[in-house]
Amino acid sequence: MEVDTATSATQAPLKHSLPELEIYCYLLVLLFLIDQKRYNEAKACSSASVARLKNLNRRTVDVLAARLYFYYSLSYELTGDLGEIRGNLLALHRIATLRHDELGQETLLNLLLRNYLHYNLYDQAEKLRSKAPHFEAHSNQQFCRYLFYLGKIRTIQLEYTDAKESLLQAARKAPVAALGFRVQCNKWAVIVRLLLGEIPERTVFMQKGMEKALRPYFELTNAVRVGDLELFKFVAEKFSTTFSSDGTQNLIVRLRHNVIRTGLRNINISYSRISLPDVAKKLRLDSPNPVADAESIVAKAIRDGAIDATLDHANGLMVSKETGDIYSTNEPQIAFNSRIAFCLNMHNEAVRALQFPPNSHKEKASSEKRRERQQQEQELAKHIAEEDDDEF
Repeated sequence: MEVDTATSATQAPLKHSLPELEIYCYLLVLLFLIDQKRYNEAKACSSASVARLKNLNRRTVDVLAARLYFYYSLSYELTGDLGEIRGNLLALHRIATLRHDELGQETLLNLLLRNYLHYNLYDQAEKLRSKAPHFEAHSNQQFCRYLFYLGKIRTIQLEYTDAKESLLQAARKAPVAALGFRVQCNKWAVIVRLLLGEIPERTVFMQKGMEKALRPYFELTNAVRVGDLELFKFVAEKFSTTFSSDGTQNLIVRLRHNVIRTGLRNINISYSRISLPDVAKKLRLDSPNPVADAESIVAKAIRDGAIDATLDHANGLMVSKETGDIYSTNEPQIAFNSRIAFCLNMHNEAVRALQFPPNSHKEKASSEKRRERQQQEQELAKHIAEEDDDEF
């Protein structure tokens, strides 16, 4: 009898585990392998988990699936094989769209944008972003990543105003614990503001935990603010490895024109009349024909409205005009309008972010009626008690 019982126990069918539990186990193993820096094994584990996810269409798995997608991309990025999974990510995004898995769509869209930007495929990233379905953000972290990638795309496409707004919004919305992400956002935002002709405040570089990481960009900002071309070249060469690793080297090359224009603006303010050779000397132009270059730079700055001056070609002079009262122009109105628009936009976002419990107005009305009824009952009881005392 004992043998028969043991045999029947071994032949009992095993119960299948829940899909959620299976995916969660995949996620734990994947995290362990990445923490142990066993990236090749992590790649195999993540590929197996993604293949299993394709056969599951359960809304209870969506949150775990989004996390698995992220570590799936990370494991391939750590081994330098990020380009291999682009087609698979596109297929997963299509599946998530068909299943109305909005959290998965958010995560996969950001992973695809990161994949394209990793290989400097900005045009393809913009095409994907513009044609992807739009919906309300479900994850603040994914929304911050999306804003950061959008800011990078807009910067490369020379749309600096939109890029600045996206990058600053990403830095504001990012969690306080995400220090590395906020540092990257501030690095790109500083470059974009410099390209727009703005000078970031010193407090941007003095934020807690960011002083060392933003030091190269602080020195670069100082060179642009002074308009010293030699200092700008020295800073660009000194921190070239940092700028290359951050992916901002090409943007810093664009800043040379801004440095020259800032120096020219300082010259325009300081001198009422100056010769073109002196302009070339003060700008420290190192071209074969610095005087001709200085003349073309001055002419372009006058045409663009950067300086208020005239060129005397016969005598080779730059003649500055008298500076008028700025309050007689439209600049104060434009500045106030931009600030008011920013405040209104922040107010509208705060209103949209408000959350109320369902039927809160009904509950409020019922509580007020209950309070009135209790008050009436208390008054009635008091009145009856007074009548009883009178009769007594």
